[in-house]
Amino acid sequence: MPSKTNSYSKPDYWSQKAFREGYPARSVYKLEEIDQKFSMLKKSTVVLDLGAAPGSWTTWLLRNIDSSGKVVSCDLNPLSKSVKDDKLVFYQGDLTDKEIYDKIKAEGPFDLVVCDAAPLTTGNRVVDTARSKGLVEMAIWYADQMLKTGGNFCVKIFQNGDQQALLKKMREIFTQAKGFKPEACRTESFETYLIGLNKKAK
Repeated sequence: MPSKTNSYSKPDYWSQKAFREGYPARSVYKLEEIDQKFSMLKKSTVVLDLGAAPGSWTTWLLRNIDSSGKVVSCDLNPLSKSVKDDKLVFYQGDLTDKEIYDKIKAEGPFDLVVCDAAPLTTGNRVVDTARSKGLVEMAIWYADQMLKTGGNFCVKIFQNGDQQALLKKMREIFTQAKGFKPEACRTESFETYLIGLNKKAK
């Protein structure tokens, strides 16, 4: 991995790396860095990827689990055509629809829930941050409903999206909850990630 100086002075470094390595988008390296730091993924993991399109996180997850694992992905938009695997289950639809919820739940329970979803941005930071918070709250709800005891979780949030209140809620669900900004995030980006480790028994 390049130094911060190199990666940030060349904002297209991660995009070029993703293209070379066969990923639809540069966001894959954020997940890779999160996993390197927090060891969230096991080879036999059953993973739920929320807001998965175009499919970089799904692709990385598929490449890093064995044949006993599975990735269930969902998004309003289709995955890139290159994202195919026998271990993949994809549902195209709205995560707030009961039909989609029921289909996803039938594939679980899950060892890991990840969400790199971002709202359609308006350029108004207040509006965009509020929309991001709504997505995070939905992802936390899915994690609470569908993770196994001991399971892990990560979700993207726009900074100033009430992270402390959300982390407080996550600490009711997980043994540990913390914020983390991967090096692969652009310097000008105001996105960061919330990490939940070791889901408590209900």
